[in-house]
Amino acid sequence: MGMASPRRLRRNQNAPPSSSLVIRNIVVDGHRTSVRLEPVMWEALRDIAQQRSMTLRDLVTQIDQERAASSLTAGIRVYIVDFYRAAAFEALTAASSRMASAPPSTDAGG
Repeated sequence: MGMASPRRLRRNQNAPPSSSLVIRNIVVDGHRTSVRLEPVMWEALRDIAQQRSMTLRDLVTQIDQERAASSLTAGIRVYIVDFYRAAAFEALTAASSRMASAPPSTDAGG
């Protein structure tokens, strides 16, 4: 028995850090459920809800109704990624059209 404890301690010291998932209860379409997400995902979800002038409850209900993913948590993650991908694409498109409409620069050094 004396040998088991040191091995167990070494294994725990080398184990990856425990999950940083945050569990929150939320009412989705009138039903209370638990959702487990990383803190950064909760923050992104709150930012999206605020930007869309929605409550977190309403946004998650909308995600739940429109999701194709197998679980609500997966559906939320996919929604967040899609939201920010679309925003990045819009920003890139806007920057490209600004560059295309800018007058050509002239080289004064000739």
